[in-house]
Amino acid sequence: MNYHGSCHCGRIAFDVQGELTQAMECNCSHCSRKGFLLWFVPREQFTLHTPESDMSVYTFNKHVIQHHFCPTCGCAPLCFGTGPDGKAMAAVNVRCLENVDIANLKRVQFDGRSH
Repeated sequence: MNYHGSCHCGRIAFDVQGELTQAMECNCSHCSRKGFLLWFVPREQFTLHTPESDMSVYTFNKHVIQHHFCPTCGCAPLCFGTGPDGKAMAAVNVRCLENVDIANLKRVQFDGRSH
């Protein structure tokens, strides 16, 4: 299935392909404050329609995940990083996807505070 997502103002826009069956809910200081529900996909299933130079980036802790956010509206719709297998990954904030009912989405808890 193909999903379209964006930040609040639309400056950051993207498409992601795959089967969205669950999202990770991390309890680290960053994810819990922002309310992220993340769906991790291989980077080749992700298409960014906005130049990366048009986005702001935040990293913290081990600096392995680049949290991208819009400098205009402040919304943080996506992250880039590397999976445990060394492959490029995208993490999409499912709250920023169109036509997704998050009430019916399985949430997988991740203890980011301990990592």
